[in-house]
Order: sequence, then structure tokens, then C-alpha cells
Amino acid sequence: MGNSAKTDNFLKAIKKYANAQKRQMISEVEQLESQKTELTKKQAEQDSAKLIEQRLDKKRAEQTRILANRTREGQRELFLERAEMTEKIFALARQKLSDYAKTPEYREKLLKSSAELAELFEGKPCVLYVNERDLSLGDKILPLFTEESELKADPQIEIGGIKGYCREKSIVADETLDSSLREQREWFTQNAELSVL
Repeated sequence: MGNSAKTDNFLKAIKKYANAQKRQMISEVEQLESQKTELTKKQAEQDSAKLIEQRLDKKRAEQTRILANRTREGQRELFLERAEMTEKIFALARQKLSDYAKTPEYREKLLKSSAELAELFEGKPCVLYVNERDLSLGDKILPLFTEESELKADPQIEIGGIKGYCREKSIVADETLDSSLREQREWFTQNAELSVL
């Protein structure tokens, strides 16, 4: 074999080895690119899923806030409506009691309540309070009590009735229509099942 053949064979072997190395490098590069592409794809999927979840969480939070605001507004409106209804009911009751306080039946009831107070105070001196309009009944009310007792007008008694204070017995008794209406309103507020929950 000549030198030329040896050189050709040597060059062919180098070329063959270089081609094998090239194919191996291309294969490794393709494999690395494939792995990188797969990693990039997985990372993109994770980032997309995370972004979607964040947007969904944000949307849920926004919807929850909107719902909470609407619920709160609805409760406020319901509360105002119920408060208005309560006001109307008790304004009507107050008017009916004011109308009743102008009747003979009221005057009889006032005298009966006065007699009950006199019995409660057991003949001890006291101060009695009525609406200014009812001072005209003083000549019927005062004889039920001791001579030392007084009858006065009380501007806080707007509808009618009587209340009294007996110092010796440390008793305050309130038989006014005003306090009865207040007590009824308190009871109504607590028991009318108009709570806003």
C-alpha cells in the first residue's frame, strides 16, 4: 500500500470519526434542545396555570367583595325599611293613644290608675305628675291621696296618664301612656322578629 492509500484511508477514518462525532453532537444537541423545550413547556404550563389561578382568585375575591357589598346594602335597606315600618306603627299607636286621652274612658282610667297609686303609697305624702291637660282633674285625683300630696304638670308626659313619687316609701310609680308605649316599643323591637341577619 502506498502512502497515498494510507493517507486516504487515514483521512477516511478521520472523516468517518468526525461524522460519527458530528452525528453524536447533533443527537446530543437535539436531545438537549428537546429537554430544554420540554422544561420550557412545563415551566410555561406551570406559569400559565399559576397566572390563571391568580386571575381566578382575584376574580373570586372581587365577586365575593361585590356580593358582600350587595348583601350589606340589602341588609341596610331592609333595616331602614323595618325601622320606617316600626316608626309608622308607633306613630299610629301614639296618635290613637292621644285620641284616646281625649275621651271620657281615658278620664275614668286616669282616676282608676290614681286610686291604684294611692293604694300603693299607703297614705303617705307624694308628688304626682300628669299631662298639663289633666290638671283639670286635680279635684278628683288629689282627694285619693293625703293632704300633703301635690299634683304637678310634667312636660315629659305628652300623651297622658299619671306617675308619682313617694319619698317616705322610696317608690316611683309610672302609669303613663307614654311609658307604656315606650315599653311596648322595646318589646316589639326585641320580639317582632324583624332582626336583620
